[in-house]
Amino acid sequence: MPAAESGPVLLRGIDRAAFAVSFANRLRGAGVLAGLTEIDDLVRALGVHPPDSRRALYWTARIALVRRESDLVAFDRVFEDVFTDAAPLPLNRSAAGPAGHRDDVHVPVPAGGDGVAGGGLPWATRPPVVAEAETGDESGLFLPQLRPSAIEALADRPFEELDPAETAALGEVLRRELTRWPTRRTRRHAPDSTGRRIALRATISRARRTAWEPVTIVRERPRRRPRRVVMLCDVSESMRAQATAYLHLMRAFATVTPAEVFAFATGLTRLTPALSRRSAEDAIAQATAAVTDRFGGTRIATNVTALLRSHHGNAVRGALVVIASDGWDSDPAAELAAAMARLSRRAHAVLWLNPRAGTPGFTPAVAAMAAALPYCTGLLPAATFHDLFAAARAMSFSSTGSRGPMGGSGSR
Repeated sequence: MPAAESGPVLLRGIDRAAFAVSFANRLRGAGVLAGLTEIDDLVRALGVHPPDSRRALYWTARIALVRRESDLVAFDRVFEDVFTDAAPLPLNRSAAGPAGHRDDVHVPVPAGGDGVAGGGLPWATRPPVVAEAETGDESGLFLPQLRPSAIEALADRPFEELDPAETAALGEVLRRELTRWPTRRTRRHAPDSTGRRIALRATISRARRTAWEPVTIVRERPRRRPRRVVMLCDVSESMRAQATAYLHLMRAFATVTPAEVFAFATGLTRLTPALSRRSAEDAIAQATAAVTDRFGGTRIATNVTALLRSHHGNAVRGALVVIASDGWDSDPAAELAAAMARLSRRAHAVLWLNPRAGTPGFTPAVAAMAAALPYCTGLLPAATFHDLFAAARAMSFSSTGSRGPMGGSGSR
């Protein structure tokens, strides 16, 4: 196979999907975690930019399939074994050398390539400073390996493919994402030069200095405070894969904003005190222990009605209500429609997060979901942490009475 050819002829006539699956199988045999998400990324990348050289194919496959730095040596060995005529190389990690070796972090880029002058890649990052005593060659530079962000890679994975450590790391990133939050107008006013209302007390006070002539007009505008958030999370059997990730979203609300968070299956459990703890591990553990009916049946209408009838129902008034559920409900659809109608009249906006909403061709065919949707301000997918990041950004708008990004109307 030539090193470089003109035009995208390297994989001409080859089924991209079959090639990606076969290559990923070889990588998994060498210990590289290459799942369906990575295979789909590789197929899409090959379709967008068909490689015209082995070098282009190498970087395309490595960026799409490698998610961990520790897998780079195994990937290089598998790639050389597949695309060269050399003898098969050992694919176990024990033959890769010490974990802390410098070659695991930096790879030399040979000269004579199709990139910048002197070889190399035109889009490579800045090379590290290497002392001449270490290299012995003034022109020898080692470029750091270009690898995708670990957080971005994990955020696109379905919840069931994440281990507890990865879920906790993404949950902490999600909590830091909530820097802006919707606000509401209060009855109090504060001085503001751009305000429309004249502050009479402050203006008259200033007029005492100018013989009671109001030379300086002081203006004011209403003060704004963060809008309360009320989140109800479904922890029934059909939501087992999403339950832990949604608990991290609830913890983000409880620690960043004035929020009330609840979990429900057959009954309603308040988790605000448990999830308000500073330690994420302790918060999730206490919240999990507090929900005694998790991974059972689902009664959405009963629990929404119970919330509205309890003394916590006043927290819903004027709040942003977030319901995270797949819509499966054992209660009659008419009862859920009546409960959602009451909830929408009392709340400022109702946002529904459905893990199946991002599936191509999704339609709210479930009776409960179809009954609740007319009373929702928005319906967003929530199958990955990337979806949760997007939902958090959609909720981070200022409620000024105009329509927000979720399609909601002004303050009720």
